Amino acid sequence: MQRDPIGPAGPPYAGPPEVSPQSQQIARLVLALAVIGAGLWVLHNFFAALAWATVFAIALWPLYLRLIRALPARAGHEIAPALLTLAIALVFIVPAVLLGIAVAHEAHFVVQFIGDARNEGVPVPDWLPHLPFLGPAIADWWRDNLTDPEGAQALFGRFRPSELAHSARQYGREIAHRLAIFGFTLLTVFFLFRDGTWLAAQVGDLSDRLIGQRGETVAQHMIAAVHGTVTGLVLVGLAEGFLMGIVYFAVGMPYAASLGAITGVAAIIPFAAPVVYCLCGLYLFVAGKTAGAIVVVVTGSIIVFVADHFVRPFLIGGAARLPFLWVLLGILGGLETFGFLGLFLGPALMAALIALWREWTEPPPVTTETTRAVPARRPVAGRASTARRT
Repeated sequence: MQRDPIGPAGPPYAGPPEVSPQSQQIARLVLALAVIGAGLWVLHNFFAALAWATVFAIALWPLYLRLIRALPARAGHEIAPALLTLAIALVFIVPAVLLGIAVAHEAHFVVQFIGDARNEGVPVPDWLPHLPFLGPAIADWWRDNLTDPEGAQALFGRFRPSELAHSARQYGREIAHRLAIFGFTLLTVFFLFRDGTWLAAQVGDLSDRLIGQRGETVAQHMIAAVHGTVTGLVLVGLAEGFLMGIVYFAVGMPYAASLGAITGVAAIIPFAAPVVYCLCGLYLFVAGKTAGAIVVVVTGSIIVFVADHFVRPFLIGGAARLPFLWVLLGILGGLETFGFLGLFLGPALMAALIALWREWTEPPPVTTETTRAVPARRPVAGRASTARRT
């Protein structure tokens, strides 16, 4: 008797069991959510880098388009992203390198100061008792705790060379990690510039399929909020620092250019610039330059008041149609939640919320144009393919 080489005889295979379309959709949804969740978990350490890259790309996109038009047609799409990415790197790396050189140059003075304080104490500065209100009390505390070498030893005894070296290693690892994230940000910015048109078209097509035309409206409001935030915070802050630098130089403040740059950076953060120019005014007052101190405080208050109450609300809120209160809440809430990145993400999220609120609450305008036949919209797949070819 000849045996079946495949195996014992059995009932014929009837094929896979039939599954309802609803079950298939649920299975696909579960699989898609699982894959998306796994991908987000893998990339969660790079979310900040991706967000910063997106902010840079959106903020500098008009400049990128101008640069492309100025360069040769064939090489522009490769050279322009590289040039802008290099410019971003230089803007952040050069000041950091200069600051690192200055800190390394002054480090031995700090070590010498701590050593002298532990052995001889720290004398009371001549200007400290003359500070208004709290000056005499602080001077008395200083004499009781720091003028005596034993008190200075108790304060500075914790700064041992071994502990300083350990702290330096920890900060070194943190700096290396930050540099790696910054390098990934620059790499992402390059590809966002190079393939931004194609990527935006694909995101637009996906938005049309999922939520319709409202998705593009919300995205446009968020992009406008990022543009307005960059202009209203960064550029206006730098302008404040430039003006205050002139004021510092006029009243004879030492290191006027550096203090102007510090004021400009602080002006990017709400309510931070007054701290800088008030400290400068206090220094001038203690040094006996009362008129200069008044000029710095009054001029700084006027500049900050005009910038915060008129210029910034117009630039940020006007670009995305945001009320001033929501602009302020978005900036402060974003700063508290996401750190410095929240200065740009907060207003963008507020713009998205306001756009959705208006879409849901405001009735669409009824005109004679909307009652006419609307021409058929081109297929969504065509937009992405056309954009990619360009």
